[in-house]
Amino acid sequence: MKTADLRVALFSGNYNYIKDGANQALNRLVAGLESQGAAVRIYSPTSSTPAFEPAGTLISVPSISIPRRREYRLALGMPGHIRDDIIQFSPNIFHVSAPDLLGYQALTLAEKMLVPAVASVHTRFETYLRYYHLGLFENLLKSYFRHFYHRCVQIYAPSESMAEALRDEHMAKDIQIWGRGVDSSLYAPARRDMAWRRSLGIADTDIVIAFVGRLVLEKGLGVFCKVIKRLEHLGITHKVLIIGDGPERKWFEASLPQAIFTGFLTGEKLARAFASSDIFFNPSQTETFGNVTLEAMASGLPTVGLQATGSSSLIIHDKTGFLCAADDLEDMTTTLARLVQNADLRDRFGKAARAISLGQSWDQILFTLFQNYITVVANTTRARQDTAPTAPDFVSDIPFSSSRRPAKHG
Repeated sequence: MKTADLRVALFSGNYNYIKDGANQALNRLVAGLESQGAAVRIYSPTSSTPAFEPAGTLISVPSISIPRRREYRLALGMPGHIRDDIIQFSPNIFHVSAPDLLGYQALTLAEKMLVPAVASVHTRFETYLRYYHLGLFENLLKSYFRHFYHRCVQIYAPSESMAEALRDEHMAKDIQIWGRGVDSSLYAPARRDMAWRRSLGIADTDIVIAFVGRLVLEKGLGVFCKVIKRLEHLGITHKVLIIGDGPERKWFEASLPQAIFTGFLTGEKLARAFASSDIFFNPSQTETFGNVTLEAMASGLPTVGLQATGSSSLIIHDKTGFLCAADDLEDMTTTLARLVQNADLRDRFGKAARAISLGQSWDQILFTLFQNYITVVANTTRARQDTAPTAPDFVSDIPFSSSRRPAKHG
């Protein structure tokens, strides 16, 4: 079997209406599959103002805005016309990227069609609850995830640290790594732009500590503020550059009145902002990988992160940056102070980080995932070729209407 023989039905909670690390990986996956001749259809909520043009054929599924986070949408499951489209497409593998109602019903349809299903883990949803005073429900959510992922033949974690966390929670029997790459020609030290820094009021001698990401509580904004205020209290001279946007921006701006906020940046502008910084600080405990950390490393920045999933698989402690205990504000403060005050250390760590990032090739990462797909499909075909029913046997009890055609995007 070859990659060109694959017919992939991909299910996403956010394929392109808000840009984030997860859907950037999914779009790159689809582009890679199609470049190898595979057939792909994507089923996801959409919006009238997408963040970017999607790779592949995107089928819009019904959805509603999530209360208190209205920029995100929640799929309302899989109506009949969507099931009709999937059955007509006749996939030989289902890939579910979100454990929502759409994903759950996709797994049910895969079982009925005797088609193998795999899943990728992009977000630690259970950890988000702590930031919204809902920690009481964390174990209940983990139990649901365990049930969800055990229905899949394989699940893919973006980092070894995330895979270990999933194994510790007994989330699945077969956990593989689907890593992430970085465009090292885009994210590079050569993008440093002193004139741009000056335009923001940053002197050539200022040391810039950067934060990059969506401005939401679960990204560790509270910890970031506390540590920066400790640095200020100690009299450590520095500048803070906040790159990103989100619902907590007003609160973040009020908490860090001396910080410079650029808003949401992409492409060369984002790469310039990374390279024009001096230190990258990622205080998030909820990452499954940490694309921004890898982009910072490619840009030649020493990085400070937490001993948590994502960062602990990317940052080599005392070589490319530092890993701090998640509850140790003092360690984070003294670590950042050390980097601010030591140019040789910043230079040595930054060069080491850049060298490590150059080994993260998207081509090899996608090749490995395609081989996992092929193995899953081939094994399932061999196991079921003598028992697979004809189409009417598994379609007859699936209610759907063929009168409505799904909306296509892309």
